Amino acid sequence: MVNSKLNLIEFLSEIPDPEIPVINIVELGIVRGAKFIVEDEVEIIITPTYSACPAMYNIEEDIIMKFMELGIKANVITKISPVWTTDWITDVAREKLRAFGIVPPDKGDHEASLNKPKKCPRCNSENTKQISRFGSTLCKASYQCNDCLEPFDYFKCH
Repeated sequence: MVNSKLNLIEFLSEIPDPEIPVINIVELGIVRGAKFIVEDEVEIIITPTYSACPAMYNIEEDIIMKFMELGIKANVITKISPVWTTDWITDVAREKLRAFGIVPPDKGDHEASLNKPKKCPRCNSENTKQISRFGSTLCKASYQCNDCLEPFDYFKCH
């Protein structure tokens, strides 16, 4: 028998995001719900950062495998409504992203701000420019610092 007092959110926070491993799937805000259905079966609700996010299959598999280690069956349900927003990224994750070299969006930011300069995560200069609307993943854009000349990613807001 599995202990149904297992903290599901804490347990899920052990699963790193497959594209940005310095943060976990809870910090990213894609875990929208978690509950026990019966003693050895859980329901986990996730929402993709983008509807075509290629990492969602990996995340679903990681969740299933993580619970399987405890002998728990995980039913993963993907919901696209409400639409994921960068406002769901935790403050802790925002700092982890920044330290990793990815500029997180400010809470409440909007797409119109994509063309505004972003603060370089390496030298803190705001003398930056967008290089490409598309970065290393669908959810990021590429920028470059005009002072230190280092490229960096910006986590696109929506």
